[in-house]
Amino acid sequence: MSNLVAIVYPEVQTAIQVRDKLLDMQRQKLITLEDAAVVEKRPDGKIKMHQVKSPVGSGAAWGAVWGGLIGMLFFVPFLGMAAGAAAGAAGGAMTDLGVDKNFMKELGTKLQPGGAALFLLIVQSTPDKVIPEVAQYGGEIVKTSLSNDAEEQLKEAVKAAQASQASASR
Repeated sequence: MSNLVAIVYPEVQTAIQVRDKLLDMQRQKLITLEDAAVVEKRPDGKIKMHQVKSPVGSGAAWGAVWGGLIGMLFFVPFLGMAAGAAAGAAGGAMTDLGVDKNFMKELGTKLQPGGAALFLLIVQSTPDKVIPEVAQYGGEIVKTSLSNDAEEQLKEAVKAAQASQASASR
């Protein structure tokens, strides 16, 4: 089961930096993310989502693979690939992966202009390695799907990591 964590930052660049850092840590097997998205409130008040996953693109890719394989069975692989890609893209467009878009937009409306929120669906992590790396960027945890005790422990761990980094930089 994945846990939702939403962190608010004063500017979109920081939220994107943290997201990219976490994606790099995922390649290092320190965290497993089901989804990661940044919601930005532009200075004009409009909300923009920066999603990592594209269900349409991945659906089309898998559809093309399966369509090509099925097409080979019937000696028309290109037709099978085209039909499979179209079906996969349509299926991907109807698939809602990860963080609920309505929830992201709702929290986005509460951001200050120029601010951003990072939404993460975390499957698993190595907290003693991940938290110090993320804490250096600041931010405020505003929502989690964790129990109250686990959420409080997470917030305390982030504060401790931030304090440790602040004293080390002096």
